[in-house]
Amino acid sequence: MHFSNRFIITFILITAIFSSVQAQSRLKISVNIGGKTERVSFFIKRGNVFVSSRELGQVLANNIYYNDTASKLEIKFPNRTLKITSNNRFVVLTNRSSGLKQIFQAPVSGIKRDDDIYIPIESYVEYLSLASEQEVIFDNGRKHLMVTDNKIKVHDVFDKPAPINLDPSNYSKATAENINSAFDVYGLDVEEKSNGTLIRVKSNKRIIRFSSSISEGILYLFLSGVSVDPIVEKESKPVGFVRNVKRKQIAGNIQIQFKLRGDYRDSEAFQDPDGNDILITIRNNVETNSRDLLTEINKWKLDAVVIDAGHGGRDPGAIGITGLYEKKVNLGIALKLGKLIEENLDSVKVIYTRKTDKFVELFKRGKIANENNGKLFISIHCNSLGKKRPDVSGFEVYLLRPGRTEEAIAIAEFENSVIEYEEDPTKYKELTDENFILVSMAHSSYMRYSEKFSDVLNQRWKLDVGIKSRGIKQAGFYVLVGASMPGVLIESGYLSNRSDEKYLKSQRGQKEIAEAIFNAIKEYKVYYDSSFETEG
Repeated sequence: MHFSNRFIITFILITAIFSSVQAQSRLKISVNIGGKTERVSFFIKRGNVFVSSRELGQVLANNIYYNDTASKLEIKFPNRTLKITSNNRFVVLTNRSSGLKQIFQAPVSGIKRDDDIYIPIESYVEYLSLASEQEVIFDNGRKHLMVTDNKIKVHDVFDKPAPINLDPSNYSKATAENINSAFDVYGLDVEEKSNGTLIRVKSNKRIIRFSSSISEGILYLFLSGVSVDPIVEKESKPVGFVRNVKRKQIAGNIQIQFKLRGDYRDSEAFQDPDGNDILITIRNNVETNSRDLLTEINKWKLDAVVIDAGHGGRDPGAIGITGLYEKKVNLGIALKLGKLIEENLDSVKVIYTRKTDKFVELFKRGKIANENNGKLFISIHCNSLGKKRPDVSGFEVYLLRPGRTEEAIAIAEFENSVIEYEEDPTKYKELTDENFILVSMAHSSYMRYSEKFSDVLNQRWKLDVGIKSRGIKQAGFYVLVGASMPGVLIESGYLSNRSDEKYLKSQRGQKEIAEAIFNAIKEYKVYYDSSFETEG
């Protein structure tokens, strides 16, 4: 091809791509308020319409405040302020005259883009109505938001019991106000729990580089590129395993030293998925619950497998590019897997959380597993990225731990959104803060078995299934929290990928997936049973 022609074609392609990106950024919903129509930017992610809170705040209240460091945006109405934090599902409504606050938990968190936070508007119309004291309605089909003349009676909203208790010991400290500090790390919270000690390192910005280790009774937290307020050392008090705290500067970086006491086992440091803070867990060496569990577990054999077909009934799960419902694929694989176990493993009982197209609440799935003395919990799902990334494909197996990547967090958030279909989703509110971390710690007695099964399954998958493996990951799935046994959540493939969807829809594909899981169970059973014989 002649150079000039190639240049022209390249230029046209670049222009087309740039125009496409610009068109995406110019997507607007219409907003009707006071007889006038305004336009506000939005984008769609996983079926949710995310609207610019900065633009919407200007239209509705003409008074906003944005803190880029804390990733917070406030929409200031005449009587009330609505505060939104990116990657955090807690929304704070404040009475501007009294200072009283009410905290709500949205089903989906806002997303930061540039100097803005985009909010899932269908979830937020309730909070906007309370803040503006006017009824706010969103029509998803027309992409139209309307502020009506109907007044919302909110005079008593601050007198009602808060959905999230404002006592800092009972709600996520990620929602608490950070103090006006010149330092990046401005404080520490240390709490003693029944199964360990939890340390929260409070930060004004997300800390990218950090590590921790324990040596000779001292827990070292290494922080790079941040400043630490001396107050963390001066105001430290003995709590739980922590005797005292010291702050040191070494080679231009900060090191926080926690002098430990008592009979601890190990520790782990990780980023709070809902904020900027770093969380450190220090686990008991011998927990009463774990001791009782191990006494009982020595008698166990892998004689009961719980098969959980994700979603169902009024909850379709992800929807494929040809309209295939995830719930249907999950059930097909689950029934085929159950049949293989029933026909080939006489000593293993199969427990289904559902065998038909019905809706089962997440907590009931765990309850079914526990009441039937399940020894392994397998939750079967399919993934989707919608139209955004149709090229992504593959299988993933997840362990119960807070998500370490944005992708893992987003997948867990989607799977957990099933609670919107439940009669009382507030029962899960305690699993959004440190309590989830502690639940994960409680599962530490099973973690090595969950890890072993996931590893065996990942290897079998590569041999038996026509969908590539994307490996073993971790995220915070509510359905795994309730099951007191080793467990994994399987994402069999991406319904947003044409090839994966075709395979998942086929009887051959579902059969091969069921066989891979079955073969993994057989191999894992040998390891599981023999490990208890050794321990006994």
